[in-house]
Amino acid sequence: MDYIKINDSDNVCVALNALKAGEKITIGNESVVTNSDIPAGHKVALKDIGAGEDIIKYGNRIGLAKEDIKAGDHVHTHNIKTALGDLLEYKYVPKIKEIKETSHESFMGFRRANGKVGVRNEIWIIPTVGCVNNIAQAIERRAKSLIKGSVEDVIAFVHPYGCSQMGDDQENTRKILADMINHPNAGGVLVLGLGCENSNIPVLKDYLGDIDESRVKFLISQEVEDEIETGISLVEELINNIADEKREEIDASELIIGMKCGGSDGLSGITANPIVGEFSDILISKGGSTILTEVPEMFGAETLLMERCKDRETFEKTVALINDFKMYFKNHNQTIYENPSPGNKAGGISTLEDKSLGCTQKSGSAKVVDVLSYGETLKTKGLNLLSSPGNDLVAATALAMSGAHIVLFTTGRGTPFASPVPTLKIATNSRLAKAKGNWIDFNAGRMIEDKSKDELANDLFKLVLEVASGKKVKSEIAGFHDFAIFKQGVTL
Repeated sequence: MDYIKINDSDNVCVALNALKAGEKITIGNESVVTNSDIPAGHKVALKDIGAGEDIIKYGNRIGLAKEDIKAGDHVHTHNIKTALGDLLEYKYVPKIKEIKETSHESFMGFRRANGKVGVRNEIWIIPTVGCVNNIAQAIERRAKSLIKGSVEDVIAFVHPYGCSQMGDDQENTRKILADMINHPNAGGVLVLGLGCENSNIPVLKDYLGDIDESRVKFLISQEVEDEIETGISLVEELINNIADEKREEIDASELIIGMKCGGSDGLSGITANPIVGEFSDILISKGGSTILTEVPEMFGAETLLMERCKDRETFEKTVALINDFKMYFKNHNQTIYENPSPGNKAGGISTLEDKSLGCTQKSGSAKVVDVLSYGETLKTKGLNLLSSPGNDLVAATALAMSGAHIVLFTTGRGTPFASPVPTLKIATNSRLAKAKGNWIDFNAGRMIEDKSKDELANDLFKLVLEVASGKKVKSEIAGFHDFAIFKQGVTL
C-alpha cells in the first residue's frame, strides 16, 4: 500500500510511502495524478477543493482550504488552515456502543496489603522539595547494591517543586506527590523532606489517607545528623520488608492502562492510534480500564468523545474538561490552537483538527464512563478521560498518578523518555521501529504491510500482559524513569 483513503467521505488521501510527482493514485473508480512529490504521511487532494471549502479526513473536517486546491495537489500547512474557534456550546447527542464482555485473562502481579495491584516491586524515593534532589539521588545510587529477592529497582523521582508555590500550583504538587507515594507499583517508598518547605512531610500526610508504616518511611533531612546514611538504612528496611513478596495470578480486569501519543506523524491516526484504540476495547471487554489524556489534542475531535459519554453528567464533565482547558490558554494570553508542533508538521499533520482526530483514535469505541481532574485517581472501570496538557512527560506522569500501571505511548518520530511506570513505545511506521530499536517496543507500522489492525491489537494486548508480568520495556532496560508535575501560576 502506497496510499490510503481513510473514510469514504474524505476528499484527501494519505501517502503511506513517499510519492513522486506524476504518480497515479487510483481509489475505486477515480484516479488522480500527483502534481508534486508527496512525503510519507502527507495528504493528496483527490478532487478540486475551492478556497474556504472543508478538507475532509477521517470522515471529518480537519480545516479549511486557504486557496484553490487542484486534484493531485499536496495538501498541507501552505494551503490549509484550522477551522476551530474559541469556547463552544455543545449538545448531548449520545451514540453509545456497549463493549461485549469477553473471556477473562490474567497476568502475574503483586497484590498489596491494601488490596491494590502493582506490576512492579520497586522502592521509590520521593523528595517533597527540589532542595533534596541530590540527597535522593545519592541514596538511590548507594542503595541499588542492597537490592535482593523480588525487589526490582530503587528509583529516586526528582522534581523542582514543593516550595515557593501558591494556590492550585501548590495543590497540584501535593496531590501528585501523594499519588506517587500511594502508587501500587512501589512496594516501598521513602518520602524524603527537607523540613522547612511548604509541602513538608506533616502537610503531605494529610493527603495520604491510611499509611502502612511497613511500606512508607519518612525522613526529614534537617532533623538527622547524616541524611544519606539514615536514608540508606530506611531503604534497606523497606527492601527487607518486600524482598520475599511474590508475583501471583491476577485478573486483567484489575489492569489500568494510560494512553498517550507524542512525536506524531501522518500515520499516527492510521496505524498506532487505532491499534491502541482496539487494544482499549479488548481490555475493557475483559473488565479492565484505560485512561485518555492530552486535552489540547482533543480540540476539534471533542464531540466524538462527548457523544460516547455514558450519561448527561459525564457529558457535562467532558464539556467542562474542554472549555476549562481553553480558558487556561486564554487566561495566559496564549493561542488556543498553537498546535501541531514542527515535528508533527514535518510528519504530515497540518492542523490541530488533523492531529486531534488522529489522537482520539486511541480511545477506541467504548463509552466514556468518567472524567478525572488532574491528580485524581480512577474510580470507575472502563474508558476514562483525564485533565492534563499534551506535554509528553507531564501527561505520562499524570496518567501514572491517576492509577495507570503502564503507559502506552505511540510515536511516529520516536522519543526515549519514560515515566514513573513502564512506558511502552509503539512506532507508527516500520522505518522508525527499525532505526530506533533501542526505543521502540512494538511496531504498528506492520498494519500497512502484512498484519491487520485486529491481529496487531491482540499482539499488543499479549505484550501488555507480559509487561504487567515483569517483562521490561526498552526505557526500563535503559534505566530511564522520568517524572514531571504540571506547573501553574506564580513562583515565589
